[in-house]
Amino acid sequence: MVLAAVCLAGLMMPLSFTGPAVATPAIARDLGGSPIALAWIVNAFVLAFGSFVLAAGTLADQYGRKRIFRLGVLGFTLLSAVTAFAPNLLVLDLLRGAQGIAAAMAMAGGAASLAQEFDGPARTRAFSLLGTTFGGGLAFGPIWSGLLIEHFGWRAIFLSGTGIGLLVLFVGVPRMRETRDPDARGIDAWGTATFTAALSLLIFGIVTGPQYGWTSPAVLALLGGSLALLAAFVAIERRQARPMLDLSLFRYRRFVGVQLLPLATAVCFVVLLILLPIGFIGVEGYSEIQAGLMMIPLSLPMAIVPFLAGMLARRYPAGGLSAAGLVVAAAGLVWLAAIPLGQQSTAIVWPMLLIGAGTGLPWGLMDDLSVSVVPKERAGMATGIFSTMRLAGEAVALAAAAALLLALTQTGLAQALHEPAAIAAIANDMAAGALDHAAAQLGGEGRALLVAVYADAFRALLLVLAALALAGALAAWLLLRPAAYRACSLIQSTNAPTSGRSATSGRITR
Repeated sequence: MVLAAVCLAGLMMPLSFTGPAVATPAIARDLGGSPIALAWIVNAFVLAFGSFVLAAGTLADQYGRKRIFRLGVLGFTLLSAVTAFAPNLLVLDLLRGAQGIAAAMAMAGGAASLAQEFDGPARTRAFSLLGTTFGGGLAFGPIWSGLLIEHFGWRAIFLSGTGIGLLVLFVGVPRMRETRDPDARGIDAWGTATFTAALSLLIFGIVTGPQYGWTSPAVLALLGGSLALLAAFVAIERRQARPMLDLSLFRYRRFVGVQLLPLATAVCFVVLLILLPIGFIGVEGYSEIQAGLMMIPLSLPMAIVPFLAGMLARRYPAGGLSAAGLVVAAAGLVWLAAIPLGQQSTAIVWPMLLIGAGTGLPWGLMDDLSVSVVPKERAGMATGIFSTMRLAGEAVALAAAAALLLALTQTGLAQALHEPAAIAAIANDMAAGALDHAAAQLGGEGRALLVAVYADAFRALLLVLAALALAGALAAWLLLRPAAYRACSLIQSTNAPTSGRSATSGRITR
């Protein structure tokens, strides 16, 4: 029942991810707004989740995993209902940030509860099932969101999250047992504040870079302030007796490898979850339902492959499986880059399937790996670190990919139009999925020209993402190979209670 409750809560998260992406053009038509403001519909949720999940893990260890899970689900449920009635884009963005904080509490408490309920192979299967459930939400979230938008409007996607949350609260939560870390300490307020501020400035700097220029004083101030705050965060954590982010763990290569996996899956999968629906609707001319259907080949493997990955991990090393999956995903990205956009071609189905299947291998393994490198009592901290790397990485990857796509689009427009005054406005419309509005400013063959420019920019972006996915595969192979596994097993043994044996037995190999 604990597994069922956590998996059902995990089903809410994909809707918060894919739903707003499919709804972005509809929200733009209803509420208006610049590309930066529209980007924060997704970025605010991811940023808040990634910034607060470390603190949520600490709270779960101290005050109880069930309690934090219940508060997170309750907050997410209520905020979903309120978000459905947001009167403008600013309020919507702020509510999405609050949703991210509630989601961080739910997932940190839920994943830590799973780590207490299961051990060994059973824990691997449990986390694989959690990944499969999340993948199922990713697989059917776009089409579900498209149906809701088509028949009830974009606000209905948030109300659907309210319904799932109520089910978790009344069916799953009462059957969970309370667990906590008896040695846990209070929340690290200064660490949380500096990390959140550093991540916020970094993402805002990346998002605004193409708009104002990377060498503009404002953008340089944002990026410089982010680096300064990150240095302050590291200094604060090094002074803590028991920090929420145990920096000493980064000395071990397997732990570093685990943290790099979500960064790799972000560049080869998560970025496409957000950017492809906007392109399908704004450039290809699909309706919201059609765009949702076109996303199924990418996300459907996530409902199957993560669970299969857990089974394969019984025979094959997790590092090799993860590296192989990322290589497959990179091949799919290169294949997708070779298919012309703007023609509503069904040929993109096959590379999208390949990308989803390849990403599903590390996706199904990395949650269990994240809690296998620390003592069981620190499961909340481990979950917090991993979730922070996942969500922070996804936030940065999304912002960077969107900024690169906008910059490439602006470059293509500058070469094709030779009208500097119109380039910024047209590029902004294209980034928001409003290609028809952008084409109206050119007249005649304007739409065909803009589709060609967008296709070239998106093709270049896909090749960059493929190169990053290959780099992630190499890192997984080097850092997660069996020798690294044995080293991290010794980390656990030296941190565990001695139970009659010498505490100094065994040496850690780095």
